[in-house]
Amino acid sequence: MSLEQSVGIVAPQRVRFDEPLPLKCGALLPGFDLVYETYGTLNAARSNAVLVCHALSGGHHVAGVYADNPRNVGWWDNLVGPGKPLDTNKFFVVGVNNLGGCYGSTGPISINPESGKRYGADFPMVTVEDWVAAQARLADHLGVDTWAAVMGGSLGGMQALEWSLQFPERIRHAIVIASAPKLSAQNIAFNEVARQAIISDPDFHGGHYAEHGVVPKNGLRLARMIGHITYLSDSQMGEKFGRQLRHGQHKFSYDVDFEIESYLRYQGDKFAGFFDANTYLITTKALDYFDPAYAYGGDLAAALARAKAKFLVASFSTDWRFSPARSREIVKGLLDNRIDVSYAEIDAPHGHDAFLLDDPRYMNLIRAYFDQEVAV
Repeated sequence: MSLEQSVGIVAPQRVRFDEPLPLKCGALLPGFDLVYETYGTLNAARSNAVLVCHALSGGHHVAGVYADNPRNVGWWDNLVGPGKPLDTNKFFVVGVNNLGGCYGSTGPISINPESGKRYGADFPMVTVEDWVAAQARLADHLGVDTWAAVMGGSLGGMQALEWSLQFPERIRHAIVIASAPKLSAQNIAFNEVARQAIISDPDFHGGHYAEHGVVPKNGLRLARMIGHITYLSDSQMGEKFGRQLRHGQHKFSYDVDFEIESYLRYQGDKFAGFFDANTYLITTKALDYFDPAYAYGGDLAAALARAKAKFLVASFSTDWRFSPARSREIVKGLLDNRIDVSYAEIDAPHGHDAFLLDDPRYMNLIRAYFDQEVAV
């Protein structure tokens, strides 16, 4: 990473909100913490703030590095920074770890004030709507009345869409990348298999594994392996791994034979070493429940009628987890309401992960939209 085009060394911040937060599931969260990072400077008019929403395993560390861990580069560092598509010389960028997360915001690994122990499985179910409600309190704390833009990929795109519906007066642009207006049955099925891998792990202990001093690592490994299969396109997986043998010949065992097996095991092991299992369960359920049209009898256009923001919707041709057809559903719903929307379908080989990568057409699209449409 070139430090001259990086936001450089950053540090997370924490804010406490003591006012209880009513959740969509009916529970009341008695105060909570949010951990966040900011990049760039909020202008005098407070008109240049951009909220970046993370997907399933992301968090508040969007860009830059930490002084004590220079290898920990922000997950969207290629897109956010001085002179980058989301230019921190022009915009004040905010990344936040959502409620239920495991990077410092209140979640299952936090202490439950009622028991004095970690919440574990007792942490209430949270939804995309709840995340946005909590993010709005962070905006108040930062003095941001209206976001210049809210953006995200995948689950982050769902949050951007929800912002335009829950707080239509507080967002000027919504940038929804590689996302969907709701999950398909196939996507819910993938999430359920991943959840069952975790729940059926003997070390899960009903979600209270911390009290037993263990982590359901095998379940987390399997959940992540399942996810990674869906993040890559078939062509990209074939190009990267094909049928390459790890040892140059068949071993005739259940150990690693093929390079793709080695890759999946590596990704699973790495993920199980830092992510919380209960957070994974909560987050995948939030994905499953997101459906703005649910309260409108399945009529997406009716649900989107509340939106006042301008939209950029982008998809990738080889993304089969959130296919272009799902993005076009959003576009149609917006057009049915005569809402200003730009749509790009990028012919990229990388599958769902493309929203995190450096495809020049994608980067140029984001840069052009911020420069020409969001510019303040």
